[in-house]
Amino acid sequence: MPHTASPYLTEGRRVGLRHFTHADGAEFTARARESKDLHHPWLFPPHTAPAYAAYAKRLIEDPAKAGFLVCEKDADGALAGFVNINNIVEGGFLCGALGYGAFAHAAGRGLMREALDLLARYAFGPMRLHRLEINVQPGNAASVALARACGFRKEGFSPKMLYIDGAWRDHERWALTSEMLTPGA
Repeated sequence: MPHTASPYLTEGRRVGLRHFTHADGAEFTARARESKDLHHPWLFPPHTAPAYAAYAKRLIEDPAKAGFLVCEKDADGALAGFVNINNIVEGGFLCGALGYGAFAHAAGRGLMREALDLLARYAFGPMRLHRLEINVQPGNAASVALARACGFRKEGFSPKMLYIDGAWRDHERWALTSEMLTPGA
């Protein structure tokens, strides 16, 4: 029996990660619209076709970015969320900053925990990064809990760090290095 290649760059028991494509626009924007209440005031993923086209273009073409779609394996690859590595710096730093979001239908099911674990192993493996950072608004309890559950350590606090939803917002800085991963976990 011939072996069928996986559509995923990396996969776990319930989710697989693959790169963004322009063809994902309709499903991504529909999921983003369904998830507006979940995301506000923390996150504003594109919810129109033109906004998605510009967003995906940056993630596909900019070498300082890498975008990954979180796909549910038991649901024929339906989009459960996304994880982006932004501001990728090579050389002596080998670091990137994570941005992520679950879609409403997938929230609270542990899929993003599995996805971030997979993403860290992929970033520290094939991408050859050494450090991943997450900047989280302190009031975003779900995102703080996810960073902590995935083994990121809190490294500091940055007042008025990012301009989000009409104001400069404070952020906690969380980080994970390749040495912090548990082998085989």
